[in-house]
Amino acid sequence: MPIKKSISATAGPTAPAKVGFVSLGCPKNLVDSEVMMGMLAQAGAELTPQAEDADVIVVNTCSFIGTAQQESIDTILEMARHKTGGKAKRLVVAGCLVERFHDEIRKNIPEVDAVVGTGELEKILAAAGVAVAPREPSPFNILTSRPEGDHRRQQGRFARDSWDGAVADLPNYLYDDHTPRILTTPRSSAYIKIAEGCDHPCSFCIIPQLRGQFRSRRFESVIAEAERLAQSGVREITLIGQDTTCYGEDLGLKDGLALLLEKLAGIDDLQWIRFLYAYPNKITGRLLDTIAAHDNICSYIDVPLQHASATVLKRMKRGGCSDLFLRSIEKMRRVIPGVTLRTSFIVGFPGETEKEFEELCRFVKDAAFDWMGAFGYSDQEGAGAFDQAKKLSPREIESRRKSLMSIQKKISRTKKKSLIGQEFELLLEGASTESDLLLEGRTAMHAPEIDGKVFVNDYPEGNEPKEGDFYRCRITEAHDYDLVAEIV
Repeated sequence: MPIKKSISATAGPTAPAKVGFVSLGCPKNLVDSEVMMGMLAQAGAELTPQAEDADVIVVNTCSFIGTAQQESIDTILEMARHKTGGKAKRLVVAGCLVERFHDEIRKNIPEVDAVVGTGELEKILAAAGVAVAPREPSPFNILTSRPEGDHRRQQGRFARDSWDGAVADLPNYLYDDHTPRILTTPRSSAYIKIAEGCDHPCSFCIIPQLRGQFRSRRFESVIAEAERLAQSGVREITLIGQDTTCYGEDLGLKDGLALLLEKLAGIDDLQWIRFLYAYPNKITGRLLDTIAAHDNICSYIDVPLQHASATVLKRMKRGGCSDLFLRSIEKMRRVIPGVTLRTSFIVGFPGETEKEFEELCRFVKDAAFDWMGAFGYSDQEGAGAFDQAKKLSPREIESRRKSLMSIQKKISRTKKKSLIGQEFELLLEGASTESDLLLEGRTAMHAPEIDGKVFVNDYPEGNEPKEGDFYRCRITEAHDYDLVAEIV
């Protein structure tokens, strides 16, 4: 599920303009937004939640699939109205859409004053027209002042004297432990991006063109950031990257992710540590043993398989097959008792036959994942599959997607009902968005933003739970994807 955040910042005394952010897309994009916000804050910025009051608006875009591109364009146009009919004087577009459509954005949306690609986050100050405040720059810090209120999405001319507006040919930026950053996630949780880019040749994907080649952060840099996050009150760390299981390979590390997890598990006060996303053939025995050996490493693996048919996977340039995947899943469940498994699939890939789709459906039934997402194939110009023949109609793709999700819905319902009466640790996230009468939170089985919720309808009298704290809960009801619990 896409993450959508909206925040704003007020610049310091030398540049008093207010700067508002809208961040679209995945957690990796959110970290980029937090880094750009940190740079602005270090230059004298002060956060405020009202994007409509901003003099400068920054839209950090996503361009992974067609629907994400359209949402990004719609959001840019929506924010442009703040410039044509509101207070805003400057509109900046950042992120993946810039890497793909740099010239088109500048040509077709004249309200856009500057663009910032994924490989040039450090140019956000010049793009936003924010001058550096006259003070000594602080060393690396996790700036814990967070935007107030609801952080979900709320409803030109370039500064050529300071920057020519050009984007890097191949993104190579990678933040480190000296980069300022403003956290926008709930106070107990944070993401750490441990790598950027991707070297996999998947024919449906253009991430390598948008994010550059795979590159890992230094081991010590990740540990330093995690330690400071823990010191600031963060209790849940989620490691992210396009493929976290490749972490360290470019640095000469073998089983780099396992080594990193082992080190992170020793940090006091980190209660939950998890990682997203795992490449199927990169899940090593040592990685599984490491997860099983540490209580504060969540028994949770998100491995996007994309398909189960060997012939489709070959066209996707991924490899694998249903039998191989089932053996791998069996090993994960054997080594890590009670492991939570999540995956995602692409349906309607060019040339996908009824037989290939039926094989995928059988695999989903046999694998019985705890969580699953299904996406309809989306043409991406520049991807290998763009020129493949035998494209399926959008209607057929959506029909297959719904059919696959209906299978998973039944599996999920059965699995959730089996949890009734069991007790789990619960991270309380606050009042429910569904009802003022409920609280909501997550267990270790629930990754931030993408999985179901646990609704809390009962807790000991006189001991109202606090947002961001951990509690023992007992599951009392189960629905297709969500749970209901009482705090015990």
